[in-house]
Amino acid sequence: MARYLPIIIKNPNPHEQSPSDHFMAIGSLHKKKHSKRSNLKARVAMASRPNPSSNHKKSYLVVSVLLVISAVVLLGISSSLWSKFKSHDKSFPRIYTIEVVNEFPHDPHAFTQGLLYAGNNTIFESTGLYGESSVRKVALQSGKVEALHKMDDSYFGEGLTLLGERLFQVTWLENTGFIYDRNNLSKFEKFTHQMQDGWGLATDGEVLFGSDGTSTLYLIDPQSFKVIGKKKVIYNGHEVHNLNELEFIDKEVWANVWQTDCIARVSPEDGTVLGWILLQTLRGKLVAAGNHGIDVLNGIAWDSEEKRIFVTGKLWPKLYEIQLDPAKKQYTSGYIEQFCLRKPVHFAKP
Repeated sequence: MARYLPIIIKNPNPHEQSPSDHFMAIGSLHKKKHSKRSNLKARVAMASRPNPSSNHKKSYLVVSVLLVISAVVLLGISSSLWSKFKSHDKSFPRIYTIEVVNEFPHDPHAFTQGLLYAGNNTIFESTGLYGESSVRKVALQSGKVEALHKMDDSYFGEGLTLLGERLFQVTWLENTGFIYDRNNLSKFEKFTHQMQDGWGLATDGEVLFGSDGTSTLYLIDPQSFKVIGKKKVIYNGHEVHNLNELEFIDKEVWANVWQTDCIARVSPEDGTVLGWILLQTLRGKLVAAGNHGIDVLNGIAWDSEEKRIFVTGKLWPKLYEIQLDPAKKQYTSGYIEQFCLRKPVHFAKP
């Protein structure tokens, strides 16, 4: 029996894989791929499962984004409102200059203390000075005095206003006032008021507003003549002293400031100055025309139907219809304080 000897085949290249090694490597690779797939499936499965920590992070992120957006919106609104308030502050109180619309004759001997418009181109006026004080009815167009009531020489006429058919007048350095019939200027009542003095009067149709030369605006009951309220008139932290002739115009009290060419527009609710009207151009025109004997600006009248404003002054030969123009000039800080505010004055009976 022949014997067969084993034949050994050597790999000529020791680094080259044998077929069996090759198949073993392939098998190993399949195992690795299978292992990778298993790991991948496991990871996908794990990723698909709800993760409380991940959800919490997402919720926190959403809330944070919403808070940031809300903060931006609120800051935008706040900035807008602040900008609006700042813009309002820059124009408050407003300052106005004037334009003359019409000029009318005015008695140059009338020491004007009170002025009002009563319709039908009719003006009522109160004049002052001892021995020359009067209440008069005047035709607007001609300046002619149509009726006149001369006061007793012991009285110095001051502010005047019209409530219904009655004219109310106060007197200087007295706590005394008079009521007249507007139709014939007959005096039919005398009253005592509670103001420190009597300088100006105005009405809104229900109450009387009064001034006494101080910085106080009074509210007076026209039936009892008792003071039912009072406010300090304030501008930029300063009291506005020497409030003189008054007029009620569109929910505001307008007041001449004695010895200035200024009219203060005052809130009757709290005494705040809402605006200033600068009228120095009127005095300049009169002086330039040779009227050197004129006294201070005083007298405001309001035509509520035709929305006309009239002003004049003591011993002025003209009465002016004016309209307001917002000032184009930028006034420096402190200008109004210097031009329109005065120190308080005190008078004693002669």
